[in-house]
Amino acid sequence: MTRVAVLDGIGSCLPPRLVTNDELAARLDTSDAWIRSRTGIRQRYVVTDGTGTSDLAVGAGSRALKSSGDPHADTVVVATTTPDRPCPATAPAVAARLGLGHAAAYDVAAVCTGFLYALATASGLIALGVSARALVIGAETFSRILNPDDRSTSVIFGDGAGAVVLRAGSPDEPGALGPFELRSDGEGRDLITVPAGGPPPADPAAGPGAADYYFTMQGKKVFRLAVQRMGECARAVLDRAGRRPGDVDRLVSHQANQRIIERLADEIGIPYERTVSNIARVGNTAAASIPLALDHAHTERVLRPGDRVLLTAFGGGLTWGASMLTWPAIDPV
Repeated sequence: MTRVAVLDGIGSCLPPRLVTNDELAARLDTSDAWIRSRTGIRQRYVVTDGTGTSDLAVGAGSRALKSSGDPHADTVVVATTTPDRPCPATAPAVAARLGLGHAAAYDVAAVCTGFLYALATASGLIALGVSARALVIGAETFSRILNPDDRSTSVIFGDGAGAVVLRAGSPDEPGALGPFELRSDGEGRDLITVPAGGPPPADPAAGPGAADYYFTMQGKKVFRLAVQRMGECARAVLDRAGRRPGDVDRLVSHQANQRIIERLADEIGIPYERTVSNIARVGNTAAASIPLALDHAHTERVLRPGDRVLLTAFGGGLTWGASMLTWPAIDPV
């Protein structure tokens, strides 16, 4: 019998500090109306001093494990661009704090496509028999790498984490993941990047300019490529699954920008009413955006058992990907 990964639990975690558009407008050359019209975002959540990516990952992971009804996992994968430290990876600390013993644990860095890459690698371990239960987490503290004076980025991103539990199962079960499409193009690596890497230095005069340590993005080029690449990948997954756009009940794409979500639905041929969007409430949470959107939609019963769900994301690297599943019956936490 073919062995595949089946979604078995879900959870999320947001930091408590809420930042509204009006708060940002008070110190930037912008307004609530400008931010909403260009991004669809009303607010976002950000961490405060003393809270790291691992804290959000643990919060989301514990809820996902509770949702699954089984506190055990033998693999932990954390998708993040903002790890607690450059070395070691964040995932082993998350596994330890969740009481998962000597579980295999590693990070995946594919920026906003990170969760799909992590989902695919964990699914591969399950298919190979290396893992029986995997906890896959997308967690970000993007506010730590944003230039607070850059209107083009600081209004878009928020912090948060989302997680799912995968178990071994059969391909005809609700919750079975696949097929997957994962792609990249390193020629576009400078479109979404932190030029110097790492946090700003204590002495801005030392080494690269201070601005080079902050996240940058060429928004107009990214907008066009995101719609194009996610559309291509999503159609490839539908073709491999023997499905058409009309068969999709819910499109859950990376929550980058509300206009991208709308344009992508048109590009694929899925009615906008079938899209899932929580970007207005949480902003762009990078690798956390798809699991956060899934958990919110599940909790609010926007996602129902039996729904055919198409996932797709685009991020720095450049990276992009897509996958599908039929939504299973999961108890909300």
